[in-house]
Parts: sequence; C-alpha cells; structure tokens
Amino acid sequence: MPDTNDQDSAIAFGPFRLLAKSRLLEKDGAPLHLGGRALDILIFLAERAGEVVDKRELIKRVWAGVTVDEGSLRFHITTLRKVLGETGEGARYVINVPGRGYCFAAPLLRPTPSESRTSPPVASPHALPSPLARMIGRDEAVEKILAELALHRFVTIVGPGGIGKTSVALAVAHRELTAFDGQVSFVDFGALTDARLVPGTIAATLGLTVNSDDPMPGLLAFLRSRRTLLVFDSCEHILDELAPVAERLVQQAPELHILATSRESFRSEGERVHRLFPLDCPPERDGLGIADILAYPASQLFVERIAESLSEFELSEEDAPLVAEICRRLDGIALAIELAAGRVNAYGIAGTASLLDSRFSLLWRGRRSAIPRHQTLSAALAWSYDLLPAAESATLRGLSVFVGPFTVEAALAVASCQGIGESEAVEAISNLLAKSLIATSPAERRLRYRLLDTTRAFVGSKLVENGEAARVARAHAEYFRDFLRDIALKSTGLQSAGGFLPYADHLPNVRAALTWSFSEGGDRTIGVDLAASAAQFFLELTLLTECYRWTQQALVSLATGAMDSRQEMTLQAALGVSVMFTQGNTEAVRSAFTRSLQLARELEDLHWQLWLLRGLHIYLTRVGDFHGALGTGEQGEGVARKLNDPAATLNVEWMLGVAHHLIGNQDKAVQFCESAMVHNPGSQRLNIGHLGYDDRIVALVALARGLWLTGRPDRAIEAARYTVREAELLEQPLTLGISLIWTIYVFLWVGDWANAEIMIERLINHAERHFLGPYHAVGIGQKGELLLRRGDIAGGIEHLRRSQATLYATRHRIMTTVFATALAEGLASQDQPDEALRMIDEAIAQIPDHGESFDMPEMLRVKGDILARSGNAAEAENYFRKSLGLSRRQCALGWELRGAISLGRVWRHAGKAGEARDLLAPLVVRYQEGLQTRDLVAAKELLGALN
Repeated sequence: MPDTNDQDSAIAFGPFRLLAKSRLLEKDGAPLHLGGRALDILIFLAERAGEVVDKRELIKRVWAGVTVDEGSLRFHITTLRKVLGETGEGARYVINVPGRGYCFAAPLLRPTPSESRTSPPVASPHALPSPLARMIGRDEAVEKILAELALHRFVTIVGPGGIGKTSVALAVAHRELTAFDGQVSFVDFGALTDARLVPGTIAATLGLTVNSDDPMPGLLAFLRSRRTLLVFDSCEHILDELAPVAERLVQQAPELHILATSRESFRSEGERVHRLFPLDCPPERDGLGIADILAYPASQLFVERIAESLSEFELSEEDAPLVAEICRRLDGIALAIELAAGRVNAYGIAGTASLLDSRFSLLWRGRRSAIPRHQTLSAALAWSYDLLPAAESATLRGLSVFVGPFTVEAALAVASCQGIGESEAVEAISNLLAKSLIATSPAERRLRYRLLDTTRAFVGSKLVENGEAARVARAHAEYFRDFLRDIALKSTGLQSAGGFLPYADHLPNVRAALTWSFSEGGDRTIGVDLAASAAQFFLELTLLTECYRWTQQALVSLATGAMDSRQEMTLQAALGVSVMFTQGNTEAVRSAFTRSLQLARELEDLHWQLWLLRGLHIYLTRVGDFHGALGTGEQGEGVARKLNDPAATLNVEWMLGVAHHLIGNQDKAVQFCESAMVHNPGSQRLNIGHLGYDDRIVALVALARGLWLTGRPDRAIEAARYTVREAELLEQPLTLGISLIWTIYVFLWVGDWANAEIMIERLINHAERHFLGPYHAVGIGQKGELLLRRGDIAGGIEHLRRSQATLYATRHRIMTTVFATALAEGLASQDQPDEALRMIDEAIAQIPDHGESFDMPEMLRVKGDILARSGNAAEAENYFRKSLGLSRRQCALGWELRGAISLGRVWRHAGKAGEARDLLAPLVVRYQEGLQTRDLVAAKELLGALN
C-alpha cells in the first residue's frame, strides 16, 4: 500500500534512526555515510522487519531491471553490517538465514499515524492508556480489526487470558483517534465486581454524572448523535449484564462503535468476533538457526524481554533451540512468555527450559481450545509462584485482596497482617515488580500498582487455600476505613468539597472493603466505620445511589448495636443528600437532615450545624416551604456569629437572600445577594459535597431575578449572563443546571425569545446528559412557556402538562406554581375559562396560609385576566388590585407594571382612560433602563392608545 503521508516517518532501532523518504541514516543523532545500494537494502529489510526476505526478491527490489549475482548482494550486506557496527554487533540487526535470505531482527520503534499529524485530534473525555512502544507479531491483527471495525460497529477481540487482547485493542484505539476525531474512550471493567454498575461505569468514563438508578436514557441521549469509539476491556466476568447494554447502545446510537476484549464473545446481535490466536512459534524441526527462530514473533518477544533486563544479552546458537522449545511449550501466550523471560536472569535459558519442562504437562501440546490455554497460563503462574521465597509469596497472596490499583502504603498494611515487616515487604514488592508479577498503573499523583487479573485470580485461590482470606480482608477494610477517615478529618468533614477527588482510583477497593464488611463473614463494626468515612467520598464522586446504599446499610447496623453519635450524624447527613438527589424530596430527607442536625447540636459541632442547615435550606426550597427556608437561614446567623468566620457569615447571608427572594421580599433579596457579584469564588463555601449546590451561584441567580423584579431589566440580563459563565467555570452539573433554570426566566420576562430558546435547549440537553430528571422536567415546562409566548398554544400546553406530572411525582414543588400559572394562561387562550380558573385556583391554594411567594402577584394577575376574559370585570379588577398591592409590598416593580397593564386594559374598555393613564404612567417613568423590553413596550403602547 503506498504511503500517503507527506511527512518522513522515522524508524528507530538501537542507537540508529532511519528516515526512508529522506534516505538518511543517523547514529545517536549524527548522519552516517552509507552507499545507495546498502541503504536500499536496509530500508527494504526494515520495512519487513522480522521477516526472512528471499535473496532473489531482495536483488529484484534493489537492482530493479539489472542482472547481478548473489556476490554483489553479499558485498553490500557486508558494507551495511560494518556501518551498523562491524559484524559482531551488526549481526544483531541483519541476519543471514542459510538457504533462504536475510532478516532484519532488531526491535523497531515506529511512530503511530497520529504522531505524524500536525494537529493531533482532541483528547477524549477519558484518555487512552499508552500503547506498547513496540508490539510484536500483532500488526496483521491490528489491520484486520481496523477493517472489521469500519464495516461492523461492534467488534469483540476474543482469546484466553494473557494473550494480549488489551494491547491489541489499545493499538487499534490509538490508530482510530484520527478517524473518530479524538472521541475514543477506554472503559476498564477489570476492577468492576458489581455488574449492576455497568451503565454507570460507562457514563462515568464519558464524564457524565450518575444521579439516577437507570443511567441508560441519559447515556443513549449523549451517544446518539456523537461519532464515538468505546473500548470495553476485560468484559468476561460481567457479560450477562454488559451484553444487553452493549447491544442496546449499538442499536440506538447509530454513530457509536464498540471494540471489546473478552475471553468469550458477547453473543449479541450485530457483534463481529475477532479471535486473537497465540503468537506464532518456531516449528519443532531440526536444523533451525538463530535467524530462523527469531523470524517468529513468540521468539522475538522472549528475546526482547530478556534484553530489557540484560542489556548485553545476545542469543547464542546453542540456546536458540531452547528458546523455540520454551515458546512452543507456552503455546505462544504473551504473558506466559514474559513470565518465563523474567526467570532467565536468575536461571539462564537452559535452566528456565528445564524448570518449564518439569512444571508443565505436555498432554495438551498443539490444542487450540480455550481451556488448555488457560491451563497453560495457570501452570505458568503456578511455576512462577512456586519459585518465590516465603516472604514474597505471602506478600503476593495478600495483594490479591486489592481490586484495581493500590499504593505501596496499602500493600504494606496488608503485608503486616501476614507477619511481614515493612522493610521486608518493601523488598518483596520490588522483587515481585521485577518478576512481572506486579504491574504499575499510571496515576496523576503518584505511582500505583496492580496485579494482572489472571495473577490476582491465581494467588487469590492460594490465599484461600492457606486460610488467610478473612485476615487479609479485615486488614484491607481497616486500611481503607482509616485512610478515608484521615482525609475526612483534613477536609473538616462535609463542610468543604474536593478533598476526596484525587483518590477516586481507590473506588474499587472501597467498594470491595464495604462488601466484605457487611457480608456474613465480615465485621459490621468496621463496615459502619467505613461507610461513615466513605460517605463524602461517594458524594464527591457523585455516586449517589451507592452512597444511599451503604449509608442506609450502616444505619440499620447502628440501630441494632451501640450508637456512636458522630457516626450517625455523618451517615444521616449523607443519607439526606443522596435521597434528595436520587429519589426526590421525600419526608425521609427532612427526617435525615433533622436527626443529623440534632446530633450536631448535641456534639456542639458548629461547622456541621451550619452545613446541615444549608442542606435543610435546599430541601425546604425544593418542596416550596420558603418561610421554613428563611427560618433555617436565621438559625444559621446564630451559628455563624459563634464561628466568627467571614466566609460562614457570607454563606448565611446568601441563604437569607435566596429565601427572601422566594418569599417575595425582593429588596432584601438584592441587598443580601449583591455581594455574590464581587465575592472571590475561591473562598470556602458550604457546598453540598461536590454535587454542585454552590451557594454563590444560587445567590447570583436570586440576584439576577431580583434585579428584574425590582425594575432593573438591563442589570438583570447582565447578572444572568454572568451567573451562567461563573457556573460553567465550576464544572459542577447541578450548579450549571440551577443557573440555567432560574436565569432563563430573566430572558422570558424581558421577551428575549431567541436567547431563552437557546438556554432552554441547553438545559434539556444538559439534564439528559447528567441524568437530572427533575431538571429535565423543568426544561420541558420552560419550553412549554416559550411555545405559549410564541403562539403555539397546543404545543405549550402539552409540554407544561408533561412537566407538571414529573415534578409532582418527585415533589419538586418549587416550580409547580410557576408552570400552573403558565398553563392557566394557555387554557384561557384556548377558550377554556373554567379549566383555566380551576388551574390557577389550585396554584394559589398551594401557597401556605401566609400567602407569600415570589410568584403570587403574577398568579393573582393571571386570575384577573381569566376573569376579565369571561366578562367578570368587577371581580377581575379586585384581583388586579390584590396583585398590585402585593407587588408593592414585595418591591416587585416588574410584577406591578404587569398588573397595571392588565388593569389599564380593563379600565380602557370601561371608559376609564384617565384612571388607567394615572396608574400606568408613573410606573413607566420609574424605569431608567430596559426601555425596549417586552412589558415596557406594551405599557408605552397602551399609554399611546389611552392618549
């Protein structure tokens, strides 16, 4: 296939660098002089590295159209070897295969196509692990899989453990980065033990927030219109759950491609299975020389792995047949070959072959079914394990308790329960790493270790056989209990966010520790401690369903045993948050927050008291108890005074401002919330974990709306835009959702339908992506309002009814009266006055006895409009007057102007033009800005008609 890349792709081997297009050979960066024929030979052999090239084919390529004998070829080969470092060293690169030809046998490093791009594709949300610098014997497999993936959107690489499925998948994924414009994500299922978490794991890898028991609808909404490649790795243990998920994703997301690795196929519709066979091994035949043996990938891998640890290693004629034998006995399985190569340093090739021969049965020689290959790998692991000293084998057995990556500190904690001292354990871990029984795992903050899945399964069975499983599981759980508790203490409990985020890679181990603790053979006391320590960990990772599951289980255990007040306080708080965001605003939320707050007061913990008041404040606003929310803010004032903390005082002021806005005290709302425009967003705030209820953003929302209500439309628009920009910077899904929901109304109120539509569609998409059910319902309702304003009455009513059904079901009442008011207007426009009147009366009745809320003046005005349409002018005037009076008490000039317009129109028809003019003109004069906004334009048009 011709090379279509205009750039010169370098091939590196040893100290040399070959640029074929430039016809340049460099050694350690310096150019080397090499004759044209010799350079042609080198380029041709390097292009077919690892293959034996027939002499006649080589002559035909280098001397095209010219007849020469083999002597000329040998002469230029000799010249080439001299330039590469005389025959002794040069023989490492160009090898003569008697009777056949020549082979370039050195390991090559060749850049991937993506490295040659001048503009690399944008990285995916979840970066791919790095590919192998050089993958041996898999180029053909990679090309076939690339072709299959182009024709079939679901390809599974199937083969036994340790054969190299992940390496091949990563090579394919990196090659596909350009085709998918960087949208390639790697989902490692190897550490997942709970199959129910499959959809959530995929969503989390894509950067989506999981706030629902069923993430699939949001996951499909995200993937449906995006050209994306998902790489599912290590799937065999969760196929029953993953197969239907993958099948549904492929069926319903037409731009999605899936590349999976598994020990068995998914057996799903549309799946294309690519079986990855073992590396080709030298045949069992007499007379094979070094070049013959190194022409096979299995032998190349074995020799290359030896050379990595023994830099001066050179394969001898005597040892070459032993290498072929070892590779055959290991059936070409990459992991087993690498394990064997790791023993050469200690035992030599002959000694390794001898040990291998004594440890493996030859009964399965040549069979290709899966089970024998598993036996081969198991035997290889058993052999490596049996060679370990006692301290190393005990350490390795203990490490099998870890799921996914672990730190050296965690490893030492487990090793200590095995009776191994710290210095001895450190040495054992180092040796196990050198012997390829422990692998390193990339991490941003520090080095992480992990066991390969096959190794972990093998030594895990040894742990059970030795009767050590319970002891090690206890040490594992105790370590993570103490580890998370220390982070919680450094973060001052739940009052500040972000302390746990750098440790997200510990999640599989925390899950495993909790599972053991609450199991029949576990220790529930440790489980309760661990659940309390892990509560904020789950919240910051937005794993709300898991947070609910473990906190509830811990609270049940606490109820049957000795109560620890601080533990219960922590668990009740986390339970309240997780239930509120996953199950809706149930009474269980109020109960959990109230109980936790009671315990915080008994413990005299002011920080927790303030945090819990904040959580209760959110709950009360969501259920529509605005006066209750004001009461919690007033309680917070006393706590903040005791703390004498400016940041706490500011947070409480914002709580009060939000409550005043919702009640309808708009002048106080603006007064309390104005500081949010200038406050340093980096200061500590009482955020609800990492979930995104950011106090400053909520205060900015109240400020933007308060500015419109108090007669400052231009400043309201400016504040609304600023609020959304600030929310975007925080990268918190709930915060951005809140900012969109509430600032959308500023644009609806001023009559900017175009920008309102843009923001509404953004809200709906954002809510789908992050599984924010109530927020999605709000977006649908706001779309209904916009449709009404644009004259699509039927469409608006349909959207509003859908929205209301969801919001009532989740007790998300903060918006129900707003939407009921809009729905009543729509029904009145359709000449359904009785239904409209019933709807607005129900909305007004939702407000408690004190009858105060931010939207009550508007509800009264809309009721007046409905009555006026029905010909009941006297009663309509009564409600308009009520609306105007309440608007004035609330300092809500925006509502007052709307009420005056409605009453002015009734008076105009009644022949009271002068009274209508006297009512409306002073209100218009009070506006110093926003003169082109919808209500002011309508007011001026009415005044013109009255004149």
